Amino acid sequence: MSDVVIRANKIGKKFRIGHNMADHGTFREAMLRGPRNLLRGVADIFSGRAVVSGDSIEEFWALRDVDFEIKRGEAVGIIGRNGAGKTTLLKILSRIVEPTEGRLEITGRVASLLEVGTGFHPELSGRENVFLNGAILGMSRAEVRRRFDEIVDFSGVEKFIDTPVKRYSVGMYARLAFAVAAHLEAEILVIDEVLAVGDSDFQARCLDRMSRVAKDGRTVLFVSHNLAAVSALTQHALVFGGGRLTFDGPIAGAISHYSASLGKASSSGNWGRARNATLISATVLDAEDRPTDRYKPGTPLRLRVVFDTDGMPGMSLEMVLRDELNLPLAFYSSDIFSQKSLPSDAGRYECTVSLQPYYLAAGEYCFDLRTTYTQIGDDHRVENAARFVVDVCSPDGIPYNLAQRAGLGIMAMRLEAPLQFTALPTPGPG
Repeated sequence: MSDVVIRANKIGKKFRIGHNMADHGTFREAMLRGPRNLLRGVADIFSGRAVVSGDSIEEFWALRDVDFEIKRGEAVGIIGRNGAGKTTLLKILSRIVEPTEGRLEITGRVASLLEVGTGFHPELSGRENVFLNGAILGMSRAEVRRRFDEIVDFSGVEKFIDTPVKRYSVGMYARLAFAVAAHLEAEILVIDEVLAVGDSDFQARCLDRMSRVAKDGRTVLFVSHNLAAVSALTQHALVFGGGRLTFDGPIAGAISHYSASLGKASSSGNWGRARNATLISATVLDAEDRPTDRYKPGTPLRLRVVFDTDGMPGMSLEMVLRDELNLPLAFYSSDIFSQKSLPSDAGRYECTVSLQPYYLAAGEYCFDLRTTYTQIGDDHRVENAARFVVDVCSPDGIPYNLAQRAGLGIMAMRLEAPLQFTALPTPGPG
């Protein structure tokens, strides 16, 4: 018997999207548009396609040419940017939608949790919804009754189990829904972003439960933007981008591939013009003010930033330090921490943000930058604006990124030297 439980061969999924015309055109065109849309709808019905309303129809491929195999007992992470096709793939695997092209082979019973509280009725109590949701997922009444106490204990909502779920918080909804799905005796468990809701204790229990499911010889497919959770649970991952599978391999390589794609997307597209202040460049510096891609723990962490401003008062420079799993570790704001705004005279400026020494663990890091005006909101944001590597952490230091994962929260970064803005020549046209 083959160990492969999921085999995808050239899977593709096409959606049809309707658009209404902003300009209704002439009276004659408006009169013809209605009958034309009606005829198209009738044709869709007879051809078995979903009826899409709109004056024009666009075809959109959410997935294209996807090939992979997943073996029994594997815990597989599925990662990618929003809109990459991850959820569409899970809906195909869960048989909610059919692929437009390709062939999918699944061996075993599938339990899926794609949306928080799917199948829950708001007027019913938590107890009633456990039985209802269990039936939707394919559990018998005897199976739900046998596992009921275990499900309720895992969810942590026993005090409110006879309360209508419409009075539950989003976190309570998620916990009860996950508890039902996690206790279904299925060979394949499909999870989409369930850890986006819930406290750290519940998230730890979810990870432990999924880990035990995988160790029991069952297969887990886990979609999440929390790369630390994906890394802790899985050994193998699929990376998606633009509806295509861009990487299929070990989790460490998948995270590196995904992080590199984020950096390329940011450097190629997000340095454009903004309305009040525009970030031009960001460079990590060594002690001699030379550009570098390395940082030595225990020394000031220095970043040179160049930006344009139109002189709007009250603008602030903010930065977030992230680790190689894209987890935020530390935050700095010139307005909040230094009571210093960007210059009120229009022009191009540079500043060197010299932060106090930190003892970062070995690994890759990046800075997200943004200029913002507190009464309006973000003005310009650039992700992965500057990247650097820590080769070795000082043995006397604390690896703050590991401490952050243990629940110590995001650090507030402080300056080692006052922040100064220096005017630069403004480049002419062209």
